[in-house]
Amino acid sequence: MAKPIIVSFGGVQSNFDHEKLDRAKLYGRRQRQVLDPDGQRCEKAELTRDGTLLVRSGMTAQGYFDDSGAWVPNNRLVGLDAAGNPVPLQPSTLGEPQALQGPVAPTELLDLAVRSVYVLSPEGLDPKLEAELKAGKIFKFTFNYRADYKPELAFLVGNASGYFALVGEPSESDWLELQTVVAEAADEADDEEELDFEMF
Repeated sequence: MAKPIIVSFGGVQSNFDHEKLDRAKLYGRRQRQVLDPDGQRCEKAELTRDGTLLVRSGMTAQGYFDDSGAWVPNNRLVGLDAAGNPVPLQPSTLGEPQALQGPVAPTELLDLAVRSVYVLSPEGLDPKLEAELKAGKIFKFTFNYRADYKPELAFLVGNASGYFALVGEPSESDWLELQTVVAEAADEADDEEELDFEMF
């Protein structure tokens, strides 16, 4: 079982067991299956662009092929920043206390590009934090399900249905507007006589 999500509010820790929420759990799932002439289920696979390698489902989650076709497992990959310099691997935050920030404005949550939603089951919830969440307050904390090069941002929320962690990355929108507003000019055709539709 995965380690719990641990958050700290005012120096007091709260633990949450968590389960990832997906569409299948909300709405159920149907899957179309392709069968061969013998009634056996077919498995999806793809050829690489040069046609030399057959990539089966799940293979790219374990590693990558380089330009020469050599297999590179994930544990040999390193993260690079925009300048091409290696970046340090950030450990998982599961089982490690993460300080809550907030309460924050709802607009911060609305600007989040949500990638995952976790249903939280409280195990030792701080009464003060519980009261804040029941009052509709929103808190944020650093989240990294597994060791990665860029931790994500999680928002802790609560409602009548329970407690949830919404995980993703902040998304900023660039709003554009005209520097000069163009005034509509009167069309000269508007001054002409109205058409007489009996002529047609």
